[in-house]
This record gives sequence, C-alpha cells and structure tokens, in this order.
Amino acid sequence: MGLMDTVTLLILGVMPALVIIGGLKDLTSMKIPNWISGALVLGFFPAALVVGLSPMTVAMHAGVAALALVVGAGMFALRWIGGGDAKLMAASCLWLGVAGSGMFLLYTGLMGGLFCLALMLARSWSRPFLAGAPQWVVQLMEPRGDIPYGVAIAAGALLAYPVSPLLAAFIAG
Repeated sequence: MGLMDTVTLLILGVMPALVIIGGLKDLTSMKIPNWISGALVLGFFPAALVVGLSPMTVAMHAGVAALALVVGAGMFALRWIGGGDAKLMAASCLWLGVAGSGMFLLYTGLMGGLFCLALMLARSWSRPFLAGAPQWVVQLMEPRGDIPYGVAIAAGALLAYPVSPLLAAFIAG
C-alpha cells in the first residue's frame, strides 16, 4: 500500500470516526454538537476528490443530503428527533449518496428499534443498580427519558458505509 492509499484511507476514515463520536456524545449528553456534522460536511469534499468522484456524483450526494436535511427538519418540527439527529442524518447521507442512503435509513430504523427495545428493558430493571453511576447513565435510565437516537444513526451509517460510492471508487481505483 502506497502513501496515497494510506492518506486516502485516513480521509475515508473521517466518516466512521465522526459518526461514532456523534453517537457517543448523544448517548452521554443527549446532544450531538454541531461541529460533528460540520466536520462531516467539510470532510466529504476532500474524500470525494481523493477517490475521484465526478462532479455530477458529488452533486447527487449533496442533493441527497439536502433532501435528508429537509426531511430531518420536518421530523424535528414534529418532535420525533432532535436537531442534532437531523443534522447528523443529513451529513451521513452526504457521505453515503444515493447508493448508500436507502440502506442507511433501513439500518438506522432497525438499529433504532432494537436500541429502543433494549433501552426500555434496561430502564425497567436498572433503578436499583444506579447508585454511584455516572450522571449520564442515571439520565439515560430515566423511565420516560429521551432516546439518544444518534446511537442508531451512527450504527446505520457504519453499516451502510460499505456500499458508499466513496468506498466503491477507492476499491475500484
């Protein structure tokens, strides 16, 4: 593997690293900082450049991300998800493009359902064991507390990333 391949892999590793950070931040604070979604957006363009995506493909990725942001804003307005969730979904769709975004939404929905079920179960039996637990754990285990959906978004993005045109272009190149 040459130096350029190593640099390309590091650039392509930005998306997985940032969605993991986003999921962990949401899990521990119920917030996804704007810098994470911003860094995802900024990191996409060098990634697209180094793997040689065409301008039309980049534009399609941007269109999918814009659509995801509009849908996410609607979901936020309905109080289904948080604002950070909407931005993280849109930024993830930028990296995943048309090819990966459908799988991303499917995986996010599946992981979100499984995570919600697991969290509901944990909340139903965890109360006696929370003495001395970190504050974020106590908050997470509130019986009617919020669900940090960034965890599901991160899982969905990681599961869908292998079908991203970015990775396909890297493998083909």
